[in-house]
Amino acid sequence: MAQDIRKIFGNEEEEGRPILKAGHEERFLKRLDAELPEQKKKKLPYLKIAASVILLLGFGSYFFWQENSSVPEEIVVEKQTEVTPVEKLSLGDLSPDLKKVENYYMASINLEISGLEVSDKNKALIDSFMGELSELNYEYGRLSKELNEIGPNDQTITAMVKNLQLRLQLLHRLKEKLNQLKSSKNGAVTETSV
Repeated sequence: MAQDIRKIFGNEEEEGRPILKAGHEERFLKRLDAELPEQKKKKLPYLKIAASVILLLGFGSYFFWQENSSVPEEIVVEKQTEVTPVEKLSLGDLSPDLKKVENYYMASINLEISGLEVSDKNKALIDSFMGELSELNYEYGRLSKELNEIGPNDQTITAMVKNLQLRLQLLHRLKEKLNQLKSSKNGAVTETSV
């Protein structure tokens, strides 16, 4: 049953093709033209391309002008007669030992803050401690300003170190309170479940 298709078509060529009447192809093309008239090619692809280019140029120029319009055309610079750079001093600038102390306390404070677990139950307690901590931060900024205005002195340096110590102690107390709160709730839960 299986036949090779090449043999079938090979036999057909040998038998020959039927001969068409003269003018058959011309009549066929005329009839084809009559049934399916050639449609005019639309110029829409060119119009679409031109519209896209105009649109892109419009957006590009709009954004270009928006960037340039935000820069003022004329910039007035006042000349100062005396320029004195203001150096801001910190504890670390005074001595390497004070820098170590400041870095130690700041790292410890940041570590304690990052270790806090805030929940709905302890949010009020944490907020009250953070309020006290922000007051100490403000006071440290005031002391730093005093250090820059008056200059380094023992009282200001001692007050700044004490401030750092107080902040760290405050965070340790907060952590203890949170642990007490957690253990009291855990104890209450275990007593009721037994």
